[in-house]
Amino acid sequence: MKIFCVIPAWNEEQNIGEVLEKLNGFVDEVVVIDDCSSDNTSLVAKKHGAIVLRHPINRGQGAALQTGNSYALKNGADIIVHFDADNQFSATEIPSVIAPLLSGEADIVFGSRFLGKKANLPFFKKNVIMPLAKIVNRFIFKIRLSDPQNGFRAMTRASAEKINITNRGFAHNNEIQMKAFALHLRIKEVPITVTYHRFGQKFGGGIRILKDLLISKIIK
Repeated sequence: MKIFCVIPAWNEEQNIGEVLEKLNGFVDEVVVIDDCSSDNTSLVAKKHGAIVLRHPINRGQGAALQTGNSYALKNGADIIVHFDADNQFSATEIPSVIAPLLSGEADIVFGSRFLGKKANLPFFKKNVIMPLAKIVNRFIFKIRLSDPQNGFRAMTRASAEKINITNRGFAHNNEIQMKAFALHLRIKEVPITVTYHRFGQKFGGGIRILKDLLISKIIK
C-alpha cells in the first residue's frame, strides 16, 4: 500500500520545511507542487526530501493538486492525501483520515473542522460565511457535508482516477466534493484539527468561489 501526500505550495519557504519534517513516517512519498513561487519554496522542499514539481506560471491551487494527483497515479499511489503547505493541518491525524480507506469503508474521506476538534476560525467566517456555504452546497450543489470547504482529504487510487480537478482556484474544494457525490463514491468525514496562522479568505473570496461554481454548473 503506497501512500502519497500531495502539497500545493506558493511562496511557503517559511513553512514547508517544518511541514515536511512532521510528515515523516506518516506517508511513503511527498510531492510538493511549487506553483511558480518567487521565494525558495522548491529549494527548501527538496532539502527536506520531497519530490518537487514546479509550474512555470502560477496556475492556482486546484491546478497544482491535479498536477500532484497525476504524478502520484503515474508512480503507483494507492492512496493520495491532500495536505496544505502553511502548517495549519496536523500530520498526526493522517492515520485517522486514511483509516476508512484502508478498511474499505470509504472511497474518499474529507476532513471536517466542525465535528468536535479545534479550529480557530474567525468569528465572521465561522458564524456567517460557513453556514451560508453549507446551505449553498446542500441546496444547489447537493453536497451534504459538515464542512463546506476543507483542503485536508484523502482518496483511493480509483477515486483519484475518476476525479479530474478542472477548477484552478479555491473552488476546487467544492468541485471535488460535488464530483464525489455525483460519482456516488462512498464518502466519510473525519474530525480534524486546524490551526490558522493567517487569515486569507474573506467574504469576497467566498463570493468568487460561488461564482466559479455556478458558472461551471451552467456550462456543464
